Amino acid sequence: MYNKHMKNTRQTQINIHRDAWVEVNIDSLANNVKEFRKNISPDIKILGIVKADAYGHGAAMLVPTMLASGIDMLGVASIDEGLDLRAENIDCEILVVGAVPVWSFDIAAKNNISISIFTEDHIDACKKVYERLGIKVKVHISLDTGMNRIGLQPDDAIDYIKRVQNCDFIDLEGIFTHLANAENEEKTKEQFDRWNKVIRGINSDGLILHILNTAGCMIYNPEDLHSNMVRVGISLYGLYPDLPKDLKFSPKLKPIMGLKGRITNVHNMPINDGVSYGHTYIAKKITKVATVPIGYADGVPRSLSNKIYGCINGVKVKQIGNITMDQMMFDVTDIDANIGDILVLLDDKDKELSLDNWARIADTINYELPCRLKVRLPRVYTR
Repeated sequence: MYNKHMKNTRQTQINIHRDAWVEVNIDSLANNVKEFRKNISPDIKILGIVKADAYGHGAAMLVPTMLASGIDMLGVASIDEGLDLRAENIDCEILVVGAVPVWSFDIAAKNNISISIFTEDHIDACKKVYERLGIKVKVHISLDTGMNRIGLQPDDAIDYIKRVQNCDFIDLEGIFTHLANAENEEKTKEQFDRWNKVIRGINSDGLILHILNTAGCMIYNPEDLHSNMVRVGISLYGLYPDLPKDLKFSPKLKPIMGLKGRITNVHNMPINDGVSYGHTYIAKKITKVATVPIGYADGVPRSLSNKIYGCINGVKVKQIGNITMDQMMFDVTDIDANIGDILVLLDDKDKELSLDNWARIADTINYELPCRLKVRLPRVYTR
């Protein structure tokens, strides 16, 4: 599927004439949203996390499908990410879940973007915006119940929330916190206790209250936790977070990202010759080598060198030699492979060609890898 606006979006403006690209399946995205929507009470809102350009998938192109499939609100990491969505005529509720510099509060107010607040300076900045612009800043108060990242300490929260509720220059929409270790029941209970103590100590009528993240809403019931919204991130894109065995529900997710490139060169390498920098792969026989123009500058970790596979015409082939900045090589000795043939690096139908497998090999989490694959690779959106 091609969208006439695609060339104007940030993720596709660079290098659209390449023999390498990311494919994003919009139907699979719709499936994933609906899997959460059907398992979560209709009384509970769902905030879709689209920070980091929707984890590298291209937020502007995906948001319309998210909203049509059951997402109520969007979460971003910065004002700039919110402004990018507004520039694409996305007019739904947007919340910056990260810290926002006080000098940008007026920009948030002018563009109807909600922000997180948790300090005295934040209250003062909201007042100045109202005095200058006559606009109430929309805010969600952030509590730190155990993440130790940003937010109010629980002991200070009740007084702070009540003061904000009495500010006629602030539009208090909600209160939230973030689970540090949702799969750990003991640690999470500590956070729940701190959260519940704060919420019981205030008048929360009409407020959006959210504590559960992607893993949390699969494990716990938000209605038991003074909560009326959940935040879903990584699983919108078909990937699972760390989860225990016992779940409230287990959505049937479909990964939405694929990665492909065309072979740019094929040649025979002599016995005992090596491939790429450092010759970390030595040919034990005459080896037919195919080159594909994807490298670590495109976001493929160099630590995957000699450890992953691609697929050409339905046959898996091993990647050989160190992955370089712009290219990588494959052993295609035993197959019919020619210049121009498509090599698939990521495919949701093969676990060996998955982001989860790459994350395991690279000793990282699946969250990180799709965020990397956006520097130079154009996006192609399919159904």
